[in-house]
Amino acid sequence: GRKLLYAWPSAYTARLPDMEETQLKRTSLFDTHTALGARMVEFGGWEMPVLYSGIAQEHHAVRQAAGLFDISHMGEFLFDGPDALKFLNQLLTNDLAKLEPGQGQYTLLCQDNGGVIDDLYAYRLGDTRHLLIVNASRLEVDWMWIKAQRNARHKTLQLEMVDRSGELSAMALQGPKAAEIIAGVFPAATELRKNQIAELEFSGATTWVSRTGYTGEDGFELVVPNGRAAALWEQLMSLGQALGLLPAGLGARDTLRTEAGYSLYGHELTFDTTPIEAALGWAVALDKPGFTGREMLAAQKQDGVSRRCIAFKMTGKSAPPREQYKIFSADGTDREIGEVTSGTQSPSLGCGIGLGYVESAHAKSGTGIEIEIRNRRFPAQVVKRPIFQKSS
Repeated sequence: GRKLLYAWPSAYTARLPDMEETQLKRTSLFDTHTALGARMVEFGGWEMPVLYSGIAQEHHAVRQAAGLFDISHMGEFLFDGPDALKFLNQLLTNDLAKLEPGQGQYTLLCQDNGGVIDDLYAYRLGDTRHLLIVNASRLEVDWMWIKAQRNARHKTLQLEMVDRSGELSAMALQGPKAAEIIAGVFPAATELRKNQIAELEFSGATTWVSRTGYTGEDGFELVVPNGRAAALWEQLMSLGQALGLLPAGLGARDTLRTEAGYSLYGHELTFDTTPIEAALGWAVALDKPGFTGREMLAAQKQDGVSRRCIAFKMTGKSAPPREQYKIFSADGTDREIGEVTSGTQSPSLGCGIGLGYVESAHAKSGTGIEIEIRNRRFPAQVVKRPIFQKSS
């Protein structure tokens, strides 16, 4: 059978399988996407929109006005009970005890050896209630790991845990006009500060609204029961139309997060990378009591690591860098020093950008490197994150 192949952008390169192959999951907004003429691809076992009007157009809408993304493929795990905080704090790298009710934080789930199982957001909903938002491609792995830890190490703790992913949909409204748009549906959401979450109501149903973001812009995430998702999407789109809001797909999500220098699981983060190597040490609370992976991460923090995740920008004319392209030193030694994990053409900067791992000696901002693109090497420079910085 004929395969549909989309080679751009690398993080979402995928094909739609033949009918006899595995049936892809669809979000509650699938019909909405097809009605909008979205090009659908496979991502994390889901059939998702990669683009509607075009990746660059959707990208610029998010930078200048707003974009609306379907993120229903992501998972939601709820934990409640007197020991929920204690349990989660022994599994996650960041310190949940620092959160007041209504606050969230970026954190990671690691193995004993420090390798990353997933990166996720943890929110404290109330005194004993916590919500984890996990990646689509890691949903089953995360849930099995958390259940196994509970059964093996934490049987006596008092808590209930439930995977709500199947009954909930989610969308992200991102961009400088996001607050203006969301005010028409959830006026109280505009009071939220970054990394805060509130339980609000939409059409008689409890809705979680957070202000977090994966694009480098201001923005909100909305989690609603499946049956309310299409109505909420339509309402946000109609409110935002005059302000330049566009539906945005995985393609723009990838170019935006790469410009922001954010990691994507399966690229910058894997079982074989640790948060310290990934330059995510700020999300590892070594000052809290023991947690899974702590010993390895503490040792790496103290002794250093042999490789680090960097952000880089192409400094001359070249084709865009792509995942798995080799990185070479530019110091005359002609040595291979690493590999690109995410690469794209930056719509905001008009040049190639990317993330990758290099030997630690070459990880300092300002260091010249070379990227091998189609058997030729092109100059690039290690830069601070975010790669794209808005002029205020």
